[in-house]
Amino acid sequence: MDKNTRKLRNVDINPCTEESDASHKCLDHYNYDKSMCSVYFQRYKNCRKYWHNIMVQRRRDGVKPEMPTAAERLEMLDAVGGKPY
Repeated sequence: MDKNTRKLRNVDINPCTEESDASHKCLDHYNYDKSMCSVYFQRYKNCRKYWHNIMVQRRRDGVKPEMPTAAERLEMLDAVGGKPY
């Protein structure tokens, strides 16, 4: 696995691996007919937007690391009652 692929698969760096995997699995299942997977694409897009906003806010507040770790993200999601996206 090359460096960029490892980085994208790292759950501490990429908070949306689950949504990404689901969209790829949908594409595989429907023979790459993108119209059948729009719900999965939207879920991934919402995930990226949500965590990007969190990252920007943490950067503004001077919190390091800017992206919460996987354990911190689970706690944050539990506090709001599950995935808000």
